[in-house]
Amino acid sequence: MKRLFSTLVIATIMVFGAVNVNATNSTNALPASVMNFVQDEEAAAAADEAQEESVGFHQELKTRFIEGGPGFMGVVLLCLILGLAIAIERIIYLNLATTNTRRLAQDVEDALNSGGIEAAKEVCRNTKGPVASIYYQGLDRADESIEAAEKAVVAYGGVQMGQLEKNVSWLSLFIALAPMLGFLGTVIGMIIAFDRIEAAGDMQPSLVAGGIKVALLTTVFGLIVAMILQVFYNYIIAKIDSIVNDMEDASITLIDILVDYKNKRRV
Repeated sequence: MKRLFSTLVIATIMVFGAVNVNATNSTNALPASVMNFVQDEEAAAAADEAQEESVGFHQELKTRFIEGGPGFMGVVLLCLILGLAIAIERIIYLNLATTNTRRLAQDVEDALNSGGIEAAKEVCRNTKGPVASIYYQGLDRADESIEAAEKAVVAYGGVQMGQLEKNVSWLSLFIALAPMLGFLGTVIGMIIAFDRIEAAGDMQPSLVAGGIKVALLTTVFGLIVAMILQVFYNYIIAKIDSIVNDMEDASITLIDILVDYKNKRRV
């Protein structure tokens, strides 16, 4: 009887122990699942906030642009569009006008020594760029004299320089015009603010806030447009200077090539 009672007590203790262990494991597992759920929710919320911020920036920019007023902001936007169109056209033209002058000079010299003036002119006709055009004009006057060839090179070099600088003055105009329009919007906005103060007969922030905000927005957008176009303008000017330097060096090289060619023919 005692043995049976002891067996029942031991079995009861084992059952309650197993139940307590399972309860403890379930209690420990529950916070972990809850924590994972919370972490997933926080990650999703952070992703949503980042997406809202990225979308909100464009929306904020659009809102600020509209708040600046359609009159001045539209003209500033037109300056940006026209300026970018001119800048892109000039960049493409200048990149196509870039020539490997050393290789061209070597090809022209080899053609002169092998086939004469006509062969050298054919090399220039098959090469794009202002340097090749200058070479062609110089070679076309080479039969007359070296002085005539040099004058032709100098004269046609000025023509090619004008082609390189075409429409660049318009780009500089838009760079100066955009911030001026912004400042004009600032002045008009301040005038509107003071008109409201005069009409109300009282100095209240709500009366002048709208006019001052419009003034600041037009100035900001005008300065942004000017800064964007200024970067393109400086790149274009640097590219033109590089091509002009190549043209001058190539002109001197051509005259030297023609002098050597004339001396070899005399010998």
